[in-house]
Amino acid sequence: MREIVLDTETTGFEPSEGHRIVEIGAVELLNHMPTGEVYHQYINPERMMPKEAFDVHGLGDDFLRDKPVFRHVGQAFLDFVGDAPLVIHNASFDMKFLNAELAWANLPALPASRAVDTLLIARRKFPGSPASLDALCRRFGIDNSVREKHGALLDSEILAEVYLELIGGRQPDFGLSSEQQKTQSVGPTTDWRPRPRPTPLPSRLTNEDAAAHAAFVAGMGDGAIWTKRG
Repeated sequence: MREIVLDTETTGFEPSEGHRIVEIGAVELLNHMPTGEVYHQYINPERMMPKEAFDVHGLGDDFLRDKPVFRHVGQAFLDFVGDAPLVIHNASFDMKFLNAELAWANLPALPASRAVDTLLIARRKFPGSPASLDALCRRFGIDNSVREKHGALLDSEILAEVYLELIGGRQPDFGLSSEQQKTQSVGPTTDWRPRPRPTPLPSRLTNEDAAAHAAFVAGMGDGAIWTKRG
């Protein structure tokens, strides 16, 4: 199964107020394992960067001025994500920005049903506990010491580790495909009962072993329990 873990950085909180995406980072997972394939793009928001947003991600007007606008990179982004589920922390925020940008670029929207929200997963799994990305890194012992500021690609890479912990740990599945698992679980397990093997297993006792045992028992005399029958 292919999944895309992604994050965005923006100029503010609401696209309806003219705020735009300035960075997209995405990491590909295949059967819950990172493949090394990533998507990373800085984007010119065609507006000034508010100080509050700059303090969060450090992406300023001078840095973004020569970057492409979203309508020039939107199709490449859609091509990368394909039809895979989108794993996002606080998915409603990123999805509303992505779909606003896609609409402005006359590109198809991403259905909300494709989003897998790790924030909601964490809140269900650990009710009442902090569920920020930093808090989950502390809970799972994930090193995020390089995360001085928010960055879409770095946050996606960290979120991929958090996501794998949330769904049961980072251990690989040892090649057990879903088809193999289906095969192993076919049939009603409640009716199972032990039965004799159709063909008995061959004896692992050699002739030399049998002769040595017989000699040992014979040496114990007529009182040996092996010579008695119930």
